[in-house]
Amino acid sequence: MSVLRPFKADDLFKFNNVNLDLWTETYSISFYLNYLARWPDLCLVQEAPNGKMMGYVIGKAEGHGQEWHGHVTAITVAPEYRRLGLARKMMDELERISTEVYNGYFVDLYVRCANVLAINMYEGMGYSVYRRVAQYYSKLPHEKGGRDQEDAFDMRKPLPRDTMRRSVRPNGREIIISRDQAP
Repeated sequence: MSVLRPFKADDLFKFNNVNLDLWTETYSISFYLNYLARWPDLCLVQEAPNGKMMGYVIGKAEGHGQEWHGHVTAITVAPEYRRLGLARKMMDELERISTEVYNGYFVDLYVRCANVLAINMYEGMGYSVYRRVAQYYSKLPHEKGGRDQEDAFDMRKPLPRDTMRRSVRPNGREIIISRDQAP
C-alpha cells in the first residue's frame, strides 16, 4: 500500500530512481524549491511503505480570466512502479485541488508528440489535445540526427467551472502554434 503525500524539500535527495527515465523532464533544485514554496498543495509524492519514492507530480496554478487553470509541470513514475495506477491517483488529486482550491477552468499539461504511451494514458484520463506547440522540447539525449527540437501537444481536461467546455477542441492536433505563443 503506497501513500500519496505532499512533496517535501528533502524529497529532492530521493528522486533519482524516478528522474532517470528518458521521458522525464528534470529541472534545477531552485526550480523545484520555487514550486514547493509557491504551490505546495500541487506538489505530491507517491511513496512506498519502505520510504522509496515511486513517483511525483509538480504543478502550479496560472492564467487569467477563463484561462485560469492548474498546470502539470512534471509527472513521472519510476519504471518499476508503472501500470499500477499511480499516475492516475496523482492526477486525480492535482485535478481535485485545481478545482476546489484554485477554482480553475481546466488542467493542462505538455507532452512530447512522440510519447504515444503517455498521450494514450492522458486521453484515458479525459484529456484531449488542445493544440500542437512546434519545437517545444529539445531533442532527447539518446536521439541521433533529425531536428534539434520536438513538438508537444498541449493537452487539457475541463474542470466543473468550464461549463461551456471552452478548454476542449475537436481539432486540436491541427492547430499549430510556435513555442513563443505558448505560455
